[in-house]
Amino acid sequence: MDLKTELEKMLAGELYLASDPELAQMHADARRLLYEHNASHPDHIAQRKDIVRRLFGGIGTDFVVRPPFYCDYGCNIFAGDRLYINYDCTILDCGIVQIGNDVLIGPKVQLYAAFHPTDPQIRLSGKELSASSAICNFVLLGRGAIVCPGVSIGDNVTIGAGSVVTKDVCVGAIAVGNPCRVIKRRP
Repeated sequence: MDLKTELEKMLAGELYLASDPELAQMHADARRLLYEHNASHPDHIAQRKDIVRRLFGGIGTDFVVRPPFYCDYGCNIFAGDRLYINYDCTILDCGIVQIGNDVLIGPKVQLYAAFHPTDPQIRLSGKELSASSAICNFVLLGRGAIVCPGVSIGDNVTIGAGSVVTKDVCVGAIAVGNPCRVIKRRP
């Protein structure tokens, strides 16, 4: 018999039930914080920063997270210094989402650690999967980019607008397209 909690299974990348009471409560707590953040007055910058600090698992200094912002749990997002997240970003953080220093995230960017099994019988059971992702330092994610589960993006990378990143991107790359591919490497 498996003695792991559904949270432990989720973070380990194993099949888990998102309907588990502990996960449902964590999700509800995040939704309340997101509501406060997204409904905040435009002049209440300090209030929004405090909400993000309570929502994220960890965040560095000098950050901006523009509303609206969406995530599953928030507590599985860890970000470094000088993070900038533009409007309408979604981070499905069922796995750990690690974001480095000096990262710029354009509007409508989507970072996914969550996905569903391809086997219909497993999918019908309600079980889900996750795969942690990492966005390293000095990365620019262009508007509308989608980063798929389990992907790592190296230091000094630029991802073009509208790109769908399905595989790891190496250090110093400029990558674009669907699927995203490297078109240039910085020296």
